[in-house]
Amino acid sequence: MTRSAHTSGSVSVSAGARGGVPAADKGVGPLLRGWREQRRVSQLELALRAGSSARHISFVETGRSRPSEEMVLRLAEHLDVPVRDRNSLLLAAGYAPHYPETPLDDPALDALREGVERLIQGYEPYPALVVDATYNVVAANQGILMLLGSVPEHLLEPPLNAMRLTLHPEGLAPRIRNLREWRGHLLAQMERDIALRRSQPLRALYEEVAAYPAPPATPSAETGSPAASSSAADSVALDEEPAQPVPYFALPMRIEHEGRVLSFISSISTFNTPMDVTVAELAIETLLPADPATAKYLHSLLL
Repeated sequence: MTRSAHTSGSVSVSAGARGGVPAADKGVGPLLRGWREQRRVSQLELALRAGSSARHISFVETGRSRPSEEMVLRLAEHLDVPVRDRNSLLLAAGYAPHYPETPLDDPALDALREGVERLIQGYEPYPALVVDATYNVVAANQGILMLLGSVPEHLLEPPLNAMRLTLHPEGLAPRIRNLREWRGHLLAQMERDIALRRSQPLRALYEEVAAYPAPPATPSAETGSPAASSSAADSVALDEEPAQPVPYFALPMRIEHEGRVLSFISSISTFNTPMDVTVAELAIETLLPADPATAKYLHSLLL
């Protein structure tokens, strides 16, 4: 992202880096077996789900039987294999990819881009962004740009990465009041994504951000009290009188911004039944105010 993007009101949807593809030269059998074992599903259970037999599944995995294109897709669906990797399975079985991978700036995705930009802009003044499979930011609204105001220029060079921006010691990390808890949440989220996608670029990103300096344990963490029990004073100006405690309904990210601490709850949405690799790997993250004081402050920015 260039500096001009900070003053335009939003970051436009653009093409980002793509996730890794498992090697297809192993043959479809070993690849299917790997996905089945990772999902902890027995051959019999998979056979029952896919309307086949354990014997046939065994023959497919050992290379004694070549599955049909329909069977590859059926097994992949029941194993919850990501769309990109379903294409890899088809290639390994000798078939053409079933799902296209359309560049995000292709005219064919005009409706998608316009819809996503309208969605995140309509969410303002609350922050919202769109990321790809490796958390590269492909779109962001003014609420996000507000939080990035003090981030150094070198971290804002493309490709802008949400995980790197959040956890880098020169990024948002020093301003996140509950960094230890929020860092743990983000790393756990990446671990789940790696288990699902087997993406080498995603693993490399995880190893990078996990190596950033970890904050020391906080008193609440040492005593076992959840970070969500913090007081509402964190969501108002730092020099104001404390308010009543807020019963947070999910782990908030509590971040300092211009002399006050704002609290946000994160929600992530994906597209149902995607028929394109690019679309399947997009995720929309919205930051919902976790308390009335944060909501009031954000709305005051519109006045």
